[in-house]
Amino acid sequence: MNETAALRLRQAVRRIQHAARERAATGRALEEADDVAGTFATDGAVGFDPFPFLRALHDAGSRAMVVGQVAGILHGSVEPTGDLDLLWDGTPEQAHALRTALTAAGCTELPDLDRPQAAYRVTGAGGDLCTTALPWGDLDTGPCLTRALTTHDPAGFAVSYAALDDLIRMRRSLGRPKDHRRADELERLRR
Repeated sequence: MNETAALRLRQAVRRIQHAARERAATGRALEEADDVAGTFATDGAVGFDPFPFLRALHDAGSRAMVVGQVAGILHGSVEPTGDLDLLWDGTPEQAHALRTALTAAGCTELPDLDRPQAAYRVTGAGGDLCTTALPWGDLDTGPCLTRALTTHDPAGFAVSYAALDDLIRMRRSLGRPKDHRRADELERLRR
């Protein structure tokens, strides 16, 4: 079982929590993140702990895949984040698994999973739940789900995340300044 990526994420979350622990809440929500600094500059970084939700996803049988900066961290990125974004197939079966996981992780207001992108909030994390129907530039994200990698957390659950080449393509397709910067970092990690 490969635990390397999960251990990387555990170390990164400790760094994020340490860096944000004395930060006063500003009222700046994840949706208000700018295109340069990203969600680490929002209140999402305060108390960021994606592990209860990641475990709930595993326990519910969700095949949702981690994308965004958390996936970057799983590959070795050192940039911090304040959100956990997921890509899933949009099927009713997986919507049920997501609702189960969201509820188990403390979500009090379930998002509308009939939309291609829905914001969510659970204890310790928030972010976007994106289906493969969401336009991602010119990238078809459906095949990315079949190429997902898996890491095993030492606490006994698996985490599915975007393969490195797919994550780089996702970053380049979105094209914001933070995406280009992070794609460049991921390219360097590939060498």
